[in-house]
Amino acid sequence: MNDCLPLVIPVINEAFGKNYTGRERIFLNPNEHYINQQDGGEQKRITDSAFTIITDDGRRDKYIFECQSTADGTILVRIFEYIMQEALDSGEVSNNQLTVTVSNATVLFLRSNDNTPDVMKIVINTPGGTVDFDVPVIKMNSYTLDDIFGKGLYFLLPFYIFNFEKKFAIYEKDKAEREKLMEEYAEFSERLYNALMDRKIFEHHRSTILGMSKSVLRKIAAKFKKVKTGVDEIMGGRILDYPGRKEYYEGIEYGKREGMLEKCLEIAHELRGLGVSDTIICKATRLSQEELNML
Repeated sequence: MNDCLPLVIPVINEAFGKNYTGRERIFLNPNEHYINQQDGGEQKRITDSAFTIITDDGRRDKYIFECQSTADGTILVRIFEYIMQEALDSGEVSNNQLTVTVSNATVLFLRSNDNTPDVMKIVINTPGGTVDFDVPVIKMNSYTLDDIFGKGLYFLLPFYIFNFEKKFAIYEKDKAEREKLMEEYAEFSERLYNALMDRKIFEHHRSTILGMSKSVLRKIAAKFKKVKTGVDEIMGGRILDYPGRKEYYEGIEYGKREGMLEKCLEIAHELRGLGVSDTIICKATRLSQEELNML
C-alpha cells in the first residue's frame, strides 16, 4: 500500500485524534533497522510501514504503522525494539547530550475480539523518572462501509473482507447468505467508483486498493471457492477493473469504450453462473438491465 501513502493520513487522524488536512507532505522512512547484539552480531527489526508527515509549518511527525492478524503477545516488544533502534539511528549528540525522537506507533488488528484492547501502552522506567506513551489500536471489525467511506479511511478497504471471514463456511454453502456478501461488495465497488468520480481518490489509489483487496481475498478465502470467485468477480466489474484513462476526468460514460461493454458482459455471464442476482450484477458492473438482457 506504499503507493497509497497519502491515504494513510485519515487513518492517523482516526487513531491519534489528529487533524491533518491531507495537504501535508508524507515521506517513507526505512522500515528496517539493525539491533546490536551482545555477541557483536546484528538482528534485523522490520515494521510494516514507517513514514514522516511534514506539516505546513515544517513540523516533522514520525509514525510507524503495524498490521497484525491476531494478538500474539509480542507486538509491543517488536514495536519498542524498532522505534528505539530507529531513534538511536537518527539521534544527535551535542554538548555531551544524546537527543532521540521516538516515533508514534499504531497497530491495525485485522482480527479482534472482546479481549483486544483499544489502546496499548509502553512504559519506560528511567533514572530520571518514568516515561510512557500510548500505542492506539485500530480494530478492523469496528468499521462498516459507511465508516470507511464517510471518514475517508480508504487505506482500510483491502482488509474489509476480514469482517466476513467467520462466515465464509456459511456463505460457501448458503446461496442466499452468499448473495448478501455479493451485495455488500457491489456497494463496495460502487462507492469506490463514486470516490474516484468525486476526486476523493486518484486512479492509482483505486488500482492499488483493488489489487490489495483481491490479494487479501485470495489468501484468506482460498478454501472457499464460491466465496473467492464471487467476490473476485464483483470486484472485476466495470467499476473496478478499468485502467486509468483520461475519460475518468472528463466525465465520459465509463466503460462504453474499447471493448469494456463486452468485457462487462463476460463478467456478468460468469456471475450469473454463480447464481448472483441481476440486481447485484447491474450494481457491480453498472450494466443496465437492457444490456444484461443481451446475454
